Amino acid sequence: MDNSTTTENRKLASQNINYWKIVLIFLSRWYWVAGTVLISFVMAWLYVRSITPIYITSASLKLDGDQQQQMAALPGSPVNYRPFNQNQIQTEGIIMRSEDVILNALKNLDYKISYYLEGRVRVTELYPKQPFQVDILTQDSVNFSRATYSVKPVDRKTFELSSSDDNNKTSKKYRYGQAINAGNMVFTVKTEIPATGNYSFKFNGIRDLYGRAAGGLNVFEQEKNTNIMGVTHTDSNPVFSANVLNEIIKQYVKNDATLKKRSAKQTIDYLDSQIAFLDAQVNKSGNKLSSFQSSNKLIDPNSDKQLGNSKLSNLQNQIAELQLQELGIQQLETQVKNNKDRIQLNLNLEGTNSTLLTGLIAQLNTLIISRENKLQNFNTDAQPIQDINRQINEVKQAIVTNIRLLHERNQKTINYINGQIAQANQALSSIPAKQNDFAKLQSNFDINQRMFSMLFERKLSAQISSAAVISGATIISLAQPSYFPISPVPKKIYSSYLFMGLFSGLGLILLVRILNPYLYDIETIEGLTATPIIGVILKYPKKVQPGESVLSIERPKSIFAESVRSVRTNLSFMASDQDTKVICITSEVSGEGKSFVSLNLAGTLSIIDKKVILIAADLRKSKLHFAFGSDNRIGLSNYLSKQADLADIIFTDERHNIDYITSGPVPPNPSELLHHKSMGTLIEKLRESYEYIIIDTAPVGLVSDSVPLIRKADINLFIIRSGVSKFRAATIPDRLSKEYGLNNIAIILNSFGDEKLHANIYTTNYAHSNTGTYYYSNYTGYGKSGYYDDEKSWWEFWKKKG
Repeated sequence: MDNSTTTENRKLASQNINYWKIVLIFLSRWYWVAGTVLISFVMAWLYVRSITPIYITSASLKLDGDQQQQMAALPGSPVNYRPFNQNQIQTEGIIMRSEDVILNALKNLDYKISYYLEGRVRVTELYPKQPFQVDILTQDSVNFSRATYSVKPVDRKTFELSSSDDNNKTSKKYRYGQAINAGNMVFTVKTEIPATGNYSFKFNGIRDLYGRAAGGLNVFEQEKNTNIMGVTHTDSNPVFSANVLNEIIKQYVKNDATLKKRSAKQTIDYLDSQIAFLDAQVNKSGNKLSSFQSSNKLIDPNSDKQLGNSKLSNLQNQIAELQLQELGIQQLETQVKNNKDRIQLNLNLEGTNSTLLTGLIAQLNTLIISRENKLQNFNTDAQPIQDINRQINEVKQAIVTNIRLLHERNQKTINYINGQIAQANQALSSIPAKQNDFAKLQSNFDINQRMFSMLFERKLSAQISSAAVISGATIISLAQPSYFPISPVPKKIYSSYLFMGLFSGLGLILLVRILNPYLYDIETIEGLTATPIIGVILKYPKKVQPGESVLSIERPKSIFAESVRSVRTNLSFMASDQDTKVICITSEVSGEGKSFVSLNLAGTLSIIDKKVILIAADLRKSKLHFAFGSDNRIGLSNYLSKQADLADIIFTDERHNIDYITSGPVPPNPSELLHHKSMGTLIEKLRESYEYIIIDTAPVGLVSDSVPLIRKADINLFIIRSGVSKFRAATIPDRLSKEYGLNNIAIILNSFGDEKLHANIYTTNYAHSNTGTYYYSNYTGYGKSGYYDDEKSWWEFWKKKG
């Protein structure tokens, strides 16, 4: 009962984080970190050497909004199809990336043949340099081979050529200037190929470079809230990037002016058609007036009705103006409903083109341009195209609604003026018939004459405006080749890879610790179990040879022997009331050093003239007899099975002054033999002759053979081997204590090597522990104190022994 109570009152040791231990963990594997950093540095070097550098070139344009406003102020001037507003930068970027602008720009470049220099790591494009001349004699404009042709000079007259389309990579010899028929084309190599370097070339179509030209193009607002547009282009060849960017912005400026002149031309064509019609009307009304004067002999009719005629003339003139506006509105309505291209307002008629309508048309044009741009990447049934078509239809519907409102407003105005004309005609009804007819003819002639003059003036103004049209964008600075790559940047790559290697090394240390299932140090054990640790036996620095197991005697001045003696000292505090102490040594699994600890503990006890006997009680797989050179033909199994007497199985090792009993032949029933009362009788007989009876038992985690011995023993030592025993092993002593009501179990940490990588980051606070602790040292840092006779390290060969 007392034993059980004492066991249950034990508590786990109080532990605190030791930050210096955390530092030592990482310092213990500094070479891992150094290795990962070195590997990362090599990877960065290979990456920098292998990746093709990317260069950026830039240019800038000014969007001339002031010039557009001046043109809009001219009478009859065309309204620009892209009014300047805060979204114009984005709109202009879409236009600049349009297919027409890019393809026209590429036509001005020498794009048909690309030359390459093949290096050991990467292939470099030589544009604009031509190391040798290749002429195209005939070529299919679309269906020709895009293969890469590798060339190698043979002598000053011939060379070898191979194609990437040829799976066999066979080379053929040709003469310089000889026509070569390959890939739906005929070409010739005109000049001699340089002898140094591996050169190749390929043929390009204009659309082959379209993606390269458009993909690297970027448009942005260079300064906030300004009309300065910045344009950049990225490419692996800085000269090509600068050349293609300059051609793109030139074509963009040219295209802008062309579209504006097209709008002015449409206005002039419309005015010409109206002028021709009014010219015929003026001639017709003039002839009628002249005939009426001749037939009625009226030379200069003046009457009191001149004021009424003048009023009637003004009203009819207003009707004509409104009808002209109605024609313009109808033309715009037809264009919106039937045309899928961008909309141009042909006439700037006062009162017709409201600000709302102008904005809607600008929005429609922007959406149409966006759709044209998206159609390069999507088909007509794609969701993005359907979405933008829906937006276009909504804007068109808004424009049609706005036009309908203009129709209604004009119609109301016409109806009102017609009412005024009817009143004026009624006032003139009392005029004599001839004078009245003359006045009507004169009024009709005057109206046609005024309409003709007005349209002619507007045509002249439109022609002046067309002649004065310039692009709405001005090039501020052209692109220049930049030979400083934006990618890869060696400094950034090396620094990022350096940090990656550093964190990889630290992460590797953490990963190894996380995945580690083994026990290594005292603090970890103390954090898992309340069973006291009686001592720490150090790891022997060399491999133990057969016959050298009792190292505590063979190396008595070594630090290892001192660690065993520390365990011997603490044993004196356990079962102190017993004259003879039965010590049972077990562990969880085999290979944790039970026999090794038993031998060395027995050796240290024999040195101080203690009468010791060592029993190999692992009847299944004992190795104890190898340490004494015994053949194990007779032993404990023979005695328990009554095949031998006690005197027959006790042997003495004169070298180490230790009595021992080997396990003997493996019996068919080892567990039953150890449970037999004969084992208890044996222990009682040995108590009469020995002060210490050390029993090396089977691992308790594998078989139950050692259970009866554990219950009979005065002291039970549970062996945990550093780096071999797993975490669950530390909980077994507590389970044994609780299950069998024992308070005589202690732990020995065997083969401790001060492995800092797996060290516990906590330090035990023994002042607040309730585990029944014993004093011992792990001897860390004392190996070179001068008190021990350990062999020197290999790097200390120069030191003399003495």
